[in-house]
Amino acid sequence: MTALAIRPLESREEAEACARMMAVTEPWITLRRDYDPCLRVVLDETRERYVAHEGERLAGLLILNLKGAFVGYIQTVCAAPEYRGKGVGTALVAFAEERIFREHRNVFICVSDFNRGARRLYERLGYRLVGELTDYVVAGHSELLLRKARGPLAP
Repeated sequence: MTALAIRPLESREEAEACARMMAVTEPWITLRRDYDPCLRVVLDETRERYVAHEGERLAGLLILNLKGAFVGYIQTVCAAPEYRGKGVGTALVAFAEERIFREHRNVFICVSDFNRGARRLYERLGYRLVGELTDYVVAGHSELLLRKARGPLAP
């Protein structure tokens, strides 16, 4: 893989390409998120949205939520199917951490209990399980809340 460039999402067409990429891959298939719900998430301007490109090719998507109960939440990490296992997810998480840790002391992410590869990645990157949300998105599956911290909110 050549150099990966991560930059803010720029256009509706790019958002649509990201939504298509999400809708045909796990975990979104099991979570029953087809194209329209994925597109709504990608178009949500209350979030910071970034894309990863290798040259002209879309390699991944990152969505951050820097407001709310878990400030510093990585909402979405998606590597295009042909880029999975090639470091795109790791690069997107590292980018997210750099962005979030500039302003906050914690980074949060949820991972579906069936998404074992993603969980292994996040744990390898230093994330620790802090909670479980049973039957949160779909019945029969849990979302696992993970946290990487530089310390408590009040130093």
